[in-house]
Amino acid sequence: MSAAVSFPVFVALWNRHQSLGTPDVHFRIAHFLGESWRLGHRRLLLMAFRACGKSTLVGLFCVWLLLRDPSLRILVLSADIALAQKMVRHTRRILELHPLTRHLKPERPDQWGADRFTVRRVTELRDPSMLAKGITSNLTGTRADVIICDDVEVPQTSDSEEKRRMLRERLKETEFILTPEGTQLFVGTPHSSGSIYREEHDKADEEGVFLADYRRLVVPVLNELGESVWPERFSLARIDDLKRRNGPAHFQSQMLCQCVAFKDGYFNPDHIPVNDFDIEMREVHGRLVRTLDDYKILSVEAYWDPAFGQDGRDRSVVAVVLGDSEGGYWLQRLKVLRTSSRSGEDEASQQCRQVVELVRELSLPSVVLETNGLGQFLPGILRREIAEAGLSCAVRPVHNHQSKASRILDALDAVLAARALRMHRMVKQTPFVRELASWSGPASKGHDDCLDAVAGALALHPARVFRCRRSMSDPAV
Repeated sequence: MSAAVSFPVFVALWNRHQSLGTPDVHFRIAHFLGESWRLGHRRLLLMAFRACGKSTLVGLFCVWLLLRDPSLRILVLSADIALAQKMVRHTRRILELHPLTRHLKPERPDQWGADRFTVRRVTELRDPSMLAKGITSNLTGTRADVIICDDVEVPQTSDSEEKRRMLRERLKETEFILTPEGTQLFVGTPHSSGSIYREEHDKADEEGVFLADYRRLVVPVLNELGESVWPERFSLARIDDLKRRNGPAHFQSQMLCQCVAFKDGYFNPDHIPVNDFDIEMREVHGRLVRTLDDYKILSVEAYWDPAFGQDGRDRSVVAVVLGDSEGGYWLQRLKVLRTSSRSGEDEASQQCRQVVELVRELSLPSVVLETNGLGQFLPGILRREIAEAGLSCAVRPVHNHQSKASRILDALDAVLAARALRMHRMVKQTPFVRELASWSGPASKGHDDCLDAVAGALALHPARVFRCRRSMSDPAV
């Protein structure tokens, strides 16, 4: 008789057992999953805002399916094996504790593992009841009646066209694992305009809509009237705070479930006030204190993204960004390093000497140097030039694994949306403003080296709460 319980009731019973209520948004998702299964829809897509509890509901859905048919084989695919195992462990725990499913727990402990388990069932099958795999795992020989693709699209699998192509190729292989009448459920949020979840066809994309024939449920945090779909947990004030902290692009994709399409001029340089304030430094109780227009400076970060060859596409750029006590940032300097073949001196030494000039001018405590590619040998040369100049400044090498477009978006989006960045008048004489105005996301074809250097410097600062700036409404100096 328990197998006849509807999925929404199954969810409500679990929440009551956990002394929790069931919000309307969870009933909506539960109804979609339960009705889809009852009506025979076997290709499903659930997009719901972050922290909505969709993974918990999908875990409950898996337990409900095993209650109805213990012979089912469920495969969980995620961007990495750890995330898939988390889903399996959570599902196993629900099965142990839910009042209707405790009898399914097997007697043998070897059938109750962290990445796989097998419930009590009559049919003897080679595959477990539930199995966790990463999207790049070897799936040869695996068979499944249900495949849950839980957060297979994340930044590390979708932040470039090549990664998105590889993700699609891997997901196509699941058709050879799924049984003929099997069910495939995708669960996640979009992370690019070329998302596998997008509904509209992009003429520039020959692949078309990847999940074109899937039955969809899209649950953004705000409904058509601009009201929160879960007001008890996500008040409008909290939603506004999430948008401010994360920036419009991340908010649109992760909270509104929209496949963000970048356009020229995504960033607006007019939102960055210009000033001509210089850093004031004084010693207080034996410590160096920096101020800028009466703001106390708490952090100073310099980031060098090096490049060589005057005829190449890339520029060698150093950005210096200050962080103040009110959560604001000041782009104080941006220097495009130039070299001359006539000097008879190597390019590396010429560039390092220009960086040393910035160290001297701004009393920089450290310089972070990107060592991807040609920058590997530069830290030693820069340290030598700093020592010869008689200065004290740390050199910190870093190696970036994230794509340039993702670094730029992550660092600049929220800061610019919060109007928390200012720039010195000297920065307007560099290509930064032009690059900012024309940047169009991962598809950008023009220069973005100044943006990358600024993003690198911003990312080094500790996270601080953005406050209303006392003069952000003032016209630019």
